[in-house]
Amino acid sequence: MNSQFPPGPQGDILFGNFWQLRRDRLTFMAECAHQYGDIVHLRAGPTTHLYLLNHPNFIREVLIESPEKFAKTPALKNSTAQVLGQGLLTSEGDFHKKQRRLVQPAFHQARVVAYGQISVEHTLRMLDSWQTGQHRELYSEMTQLTLSIVSEALFGTSVSENAVQIGQMIAQGVRLFHERLTSPFNLPAWLPTARNQQFRRVIDYLNRTITEIIQNRRTSGQDTGDLLSMLVLGIDEEGSGQMSIQQVQNEVMTLFIAGHETTAILLNWAWYLLAKHPLVEAKLVEEITMVLGGSPPTVYDLGRLPYTDMVIKETLRLYPPSWIMGRQAIEDVKIGGYVIPKGSLVFVSPYLMQRDSRYFEDPEIFNPERFAENLEKRLPRGVYFPFGSGPRLCIGQSFAMMEARLILATIVQRFHCALASDQVISMDPIVTMRPHGGMPMTISAR
Repeated sequence: MNSQFPPGPQGDILFGNFWQLRRDRLTFMAECAHQYGDIVHLRAGPTTHLYLLNHPNFIREVLIESPEKFAKTPALKNSTAQVLGQGLLTSEGDFHKKQRRLVQPAFHQARVVAYGQISVEHTLRMLDSWQTGQHRELYSEMTQLTLSIVSEALFGTSVSENAVQIGQMIAQGVRLFHERLTSPFNLPAWLPTARNQQFRRVIDYLNRTITEIIQNRRTSGQDTGDLLSMLVLGIDEEGSGQMSIQQVQNEVMTLFIAGHETTAILLNWAWYLLAKHPLVEAKLVEEITMVLGGSPPTVYDLGRLPYTDMVIKETLRLYPPSWIMGRQAIEDVKIGGYVIPKGSLVFVSPYLMQRDSRYFEDPEIFNPERFAENLEKRLPRGVYFPFGSGPRLCIGQSFAMMEARLILATIVQRFHCALASDQVISMDPIVTMRPHGGMPMTISAR
């Protein structure tokens, strides 16, 4: 067993590779993977050791085979916990397993079908305001759309006014959260800076409003078919294995945030790729026209739209919203012939693996047809994993895939979205793979 560090770039004596990662983390990590191979050693500061894993065997070790040896990274866990408490994204161990079992019924087939109808209705409502020649900033449009969908899926129509306000506050909280993560110098959260006070106001509002909605729903005891009913009906404060009001609130916040941002980002990159590849768009329009004949899509149509499915999967390959996943070793772990010491940070990147020429021919090319015949199932596990893998696989994966395909099919039926000829869209890889500066486009009716 080699006890030395794996190969990696020489960093600054004091800061290690911190400034390289901060300047252009995506390009730097891609260069590291290409130059140093399957396991790369980096430093962020004098004592913080990072390991970038670029082989499916190593990724499976972290996400699938030995997940109990790793925890969420402290920086992300501590930051997200301010917003999400101990929800599915931040909780660990047995508590996470218990919460996942309690939340899982929210994504059973019968409920997902209802969410599909909500997705199409809200998309059609948005399109009623679109007109040929308009310039639309699609990142904002898709974010507002998915916020409205998850609002109704979570709360139903009984608290629609509150749901809109909650969505706006959550969007503001996410923006402040991203600003905090990207700032090189973060003052403690308890200091009364303008940003900390603004963030505190957002969290206080969300805690107060969502708790009131949960308590009202609990008092009524009524299942209105939405996600909140499913969560609330399981509440038992006496500890018989069900969720407390605080736990329900944490999961509501988690589902609200995870249920809108990643789908909005996925759809943005789909519009970008379709605008850059007119032949792919033409084939997509042909399939949707032939199958739907001008009618709005339903969940039951999705099985007859294989090319639509391939477009979404290929978009996820090239631009996975969750482009990197971090863990902290909670004990010494042996990976790839090296000892990763307890406390070290380990990173795996769907973005890097899904553009790896060892597994994808012409990996930089947008080619949805590569996903014919279930490519993702023929690849080694740990190569294509846009929703994660193992026990922490995104619980809303089926919801997100259904929602994205239905929205894509609904919009493509009626509108074409075009980039300006000289327009350059770049990636903004922070926690998620947002488009830097949004996605401004010109729309035209078909």
